[in-house]
Amino acid sequence: MKAFAYVNPTSEKDAVAALKIDGVAMPIGGGQDILARMKDYITQPDRIVNIKNALDTTIVAMPGGGLKIGAAVKIVDLMAHAQVRRLYPAITEAAGLIGTPQIRNQGTVGGNVSQDARCWYYRAGWPCYRAGGNICYADTPDGRNREHAILHAQRCVAVNPSDTAPALIALDARFVLQTAKGERVISAEDYFVGPDIDITRLNILRPGDLLSSIRIPPMWAGARFYFEKIRDRAVWDFPLLNVASAMTLSGDRIERIRIAVNAVAARPLRLAAVERAVTGKANSAATGEMAGNLAVQGAVPLQFNSYKIPLMRNLVKRAVAGEQEATWTSYSGQ
Repeated sequence: MKAFAYVNPTSEKDAVAALKIDGVAMPIGGGQDILARMKDYITQPDRIVNIKNALDTTIVAMPGGGLKIGAAVKIVDLMAHAQVRRLYPAITEAAGLIGTPQIRNQGTVGGNVSQDARCWYYRAGWPCYRAGGNICYADTPDGRNREHAILHAQRCVAVNPSDTAPALIALDARFVLQTAKGERVISAEDYFVGPDIDITRLNILRPGDLLSSIRIPPMWAGARFYFEKIRDRAVWDFPLLNVASAMTLSGDRIERIRIAVNAVAARPLRLAAVERAVTGKANSAATGEMAGNLAVQGAVPLQFNSYKIPLMRNLVKRAVAGEQEATWTSYSGQ
């Protein structure tokens, strides 16, 4: 591994300043992603900036309602937090399905939403589009692409692997960034980018930028939530597909809804067309069926991942209709 400098700032201001120094600087929190990328020679920074002592590690109530979650909050603390569990259980459900207990005890919220693509061609050092080359090895006649994209696959077919991302999008969360130009607040869905914007990144962070906290607004507190993750094994695995929804009802009618899926594209996708179509409709199996069919319109499977189309259709159906069937923990794709 390339030799690097190590900086241990104790404030957001000092962390941002350390990331702006000439050369390649990378922030490290739990280290679950960045250390693996360094070991795989995907990135070789000149400087590692430890942000665990610089960023907020608390979850606090905001004036006017809602919660502020520090980017350095550990996943295990997020899933156990009483207010989050009571007001926004979709987040704690998503957090509880991340990796293993060891990963949840080390990893952070900011790290989970900011991790890099897990495509094995990219991670193994193949010169693909995402690594600066001119080919996507997964999207070739001989490519292995069972876990890859069925939507918005432009050149690169790697998917976003985050579990908390769709839940935060469903809750209309706001991400607070510290940049060279000062603080910037953006919606959760705008934090993520696809290959049409930048094929080398999964989020909008530029060198020197830092995700410092996440704000959960009060309007969805206590709503009806749904989260489901499908993976090959009950522990460790990244999602083959996950879905999150937040919904309020007026009688048996859907009054408001937000729904997002992940692991079907390079960025988590908010299903705005589905939201519009089901608003005002009965909260029923028929509405869920319609939502599922609409969600997969335009999906294009690769050689080995056609199973993701019925999988996505059924997860969206359940997220809208509220059908809590037995959660799949294994799916062979056969």
